[in-house]
Amino acid sequence: MRAIQRRLGVSAGDDRGVALVVVMGIGMVMLILVATALTVAISGLKRTDTDQDFNGAMDAAYAGVAEYQSRLAMDTSYYTYGNKDAPFSVASGSTKLSAPPIANPAFGIGTSGSWATVPGSTPVASFRYEVDSSKYGTNGTIRIRSTGRVGSITRSVVADLKQSGFIDFLYFTDYEVQDPEITGKPECAKHLWEGRSSGCEQIQFATGDVIAGPAHSNDTFKICSARFEGKVTTSNTNTPLFVQPSGCTPVFKAEPKRPEYHPQITMPPSNAEMKKETRNDLKDSDVPLPGCLYTGPTVITFTSNGKMNVKSPWTKKTQIAAIAANSTAPDACGVPGTGSGRLGSPEGATINVLPANVIYVQNVPTLAGDPNLPTGTGMPSTSFKCVNSDTGWTLGAGTSNVTQYPAVGEIGLTGTPPYGCKSGDVFVEGTFTGAMTIAAENYVFVTDNLTYADTTRDILGLVGNNAVWVWNPMKSVTTTVGSGWYQYTTTETKPLLTDTSRTIHAAILSVAHTFQVQNFNFGGSRGTLTVRGSIAQAFRGPVGQTLSNGGSNGYLKAYQYDTRFAYTAPPKFLSPVSSSYGVSQYAGVAAAFSSTGAAR
Repeated sequence: MRAIQRRLGVSAGDDRGVALVVVMGIGMVMLILVATALTVAISGLKRTDTDQDFNGAMDAAYAGVAEYQSRLAMDTSYYTYGNKDAPFSVASGSTKLSAPPIANPAFGIGTSGSWATVPGSTPVASFRYEVDSSKYGTNGTIRIRSTGRVGSITRSVVADLKQSGFIDFLYFTDYEVQDPEITGKPECAKHLWEGRSSGCEQIQFATGDVIAGPAHSNDTFKICSARFEGKVTTSNTNTPLFVQPSGCTPVFKAEPKRPEYHPQITMPPSNAEMKKETRNDLKDSDVPLPGCLYTGPTVITFTSNGKMNVKSPWTKKTQIAAIAANSTAPDACGVPGTGSGRLGSPEGATINVLPANVIYVQNVPTLAGDPNLPTGTGMPSTSFKCVNSDTGWTLGAGTSNVTQYPAVGEIGLTGTPPYGCKSGDVFVEGTFTGAMTIAAENYVFVTDNLTYADTTRDILGLVGNNAVWVWNPMKSVTTTVGSGWYQYTTTETKPLLTDTSRTIHAAILSVAHTFQVQNFNFGGSRGTLTVRGSIAQAFRGPVGQTLSNGGSNGYLKAYQYDTRFAYTAPPKFLSPVSSSYGVSQYAGVAAAFSSTGAAR
């Protein structure tokens, strides 16, 4: 210290200079700290602004998705519009997009392209989006990439949008009564909350029933001690929202653990629009890859190797055109005719399952000029015979490959569906591999187990314009009891099939009628009907009957929702008359455009 004092010219006894040095040192340190603090504060302000822009750009990207959803809600065909030159659209093969009648600034691309502004945003936020409609025809989904911009920051998200529909529910009905076509009570085609007659028996969910997925009815549910594991909604406008018989204790597992109100979901008038998917003259517009059309009763049996065997003796043309002469019969649908390995032969045609496409089975036409109009009044071949004039049919009678409906020994009971020699009925069973939808102008019959080879990959739709039946034929059995003077006979109705229980993997839809077990009220217990997928129907179809003696007829229900239906659908499956689009999944991706609009 003394040495320092000497250098500063301060006497050893004088401490004033030392104090000055200390004060100056402290002042310098304080200046450095203040400067550092200001630097940190200023950089923090810059970083905060950048963070706000970063978050704002993502919010703008989500705003773009919401804005596109609103356009789809107003116009369900809006998925056909977009900028076909947008990078995301080009990469997905969505080359048929067109500009909308009213310009949409969100379809802009490039540095000179437009952006749509988020209303009321400060600082100004904007977005643009690109459309991928390549999967719409197969699974009903639309994918968009939306890019948000705030200042010099851009961020992008990809969203899958799916139209709400019948497959959003494991179980859907319009009316909770049996089909009036079966009961002969047309006055029962009325919702309970609209004042349906008490003479219309309402079907209930019974004790032991398990509904493992979301359920909705436009009508009022009647529920005993059944278990619902998914959300339950109803369009009942009265209270209570459901009918609970005395002594019953239903269980609702999903929140809010009771049924809730939901607006009505309207059935389309028919499935006739699905027939359009077999047109070969719309490849440049609506149907780039036509499916297969079969005519009259058709039997389809799936095998786990991705094949299907098809018997369809009335079929002449499997892909049709507005000009009948342009209709065709490609090998991919099976070759018509009665030769070996053809559609009209006893052994049928074995072909590949259609990739992501539709089979439609139509009634035998009667209009002149139809490419499938029969030539003459007889049957299409000697291998095909009708039973009782026009009720029921047999293919290849007398051979080892007989296919017959009604089955040999089958009896007709009250409520049994008629088998028509010229009806557009499809009879289906087997182990399915692939993605396909089968639609029938009349009935769909599930004649045995119908299951996926791979439950994570395979997907199947069954759409009957009329009923979808679980085939359950009955026979009459006469037994002689005793002998001599006390001998007598008894006659019983028993199942013609020897199997018990039935499993179906599919999205099932009966547009105008019902999903029901044939002869559900005869023959004793048949085990459990397991459906993994979804069931939608106009009228409630019974599958079993509880008897007063404690026994039962038909099947118990074990329904399980295929959770994949929340984000995808069987190819070209029908949707309600009016529905909205919801986002099934989001994914954050690298920004598609810079703030200048240049593609990255």
